[in-house]
Amino acid sequence: QVQLVESGGGLVQAGGSLRLSCAASGRTFSSYYMGWFRQAPGNEREFVAAISRHGSNTYYTDSVKGRFTISRDNAKDTVYLQMNNLKPEDTAVYYCAAKADMRGLRSVIGYDYWGQGTQVTVSS
Repeated sequence: QVQLVESGGGLVQAGGSLRLSCAASGRTFSSYYMGWFRQAPGNEREFVAAISRHGSNTYYTDSVKGRFTISRDNAKDTVYLQMNNLKPEDTAVYYCAAKADMRGLRSVIGYDYWGQGTQVTVSS
């Protein structure tokens, strides 16, 4: 079992920045690929970013490329999402997730563990 707890969400004006954190506990954190997803009201949960087990590879959805950066610190069992130049359309609940297999990193299906989510609201 892996427990994931997100933090760092909040209210920010457009153009501002936030850094989300996701602290993991349980099984060896470095064994898992980690992803960030988001879900806005009335929308399906969507992929935002993912990172390989040791951080050498990162993946992003097109709408956040150049603005968001995913990173991890395996010594601290934590994955981060640095979000810059935020836009109102980034408003959503953000979830971190863990999976043991690198296949389907961009898909909601297949992730083994999920956090409870943290709200990000971007005002215009």
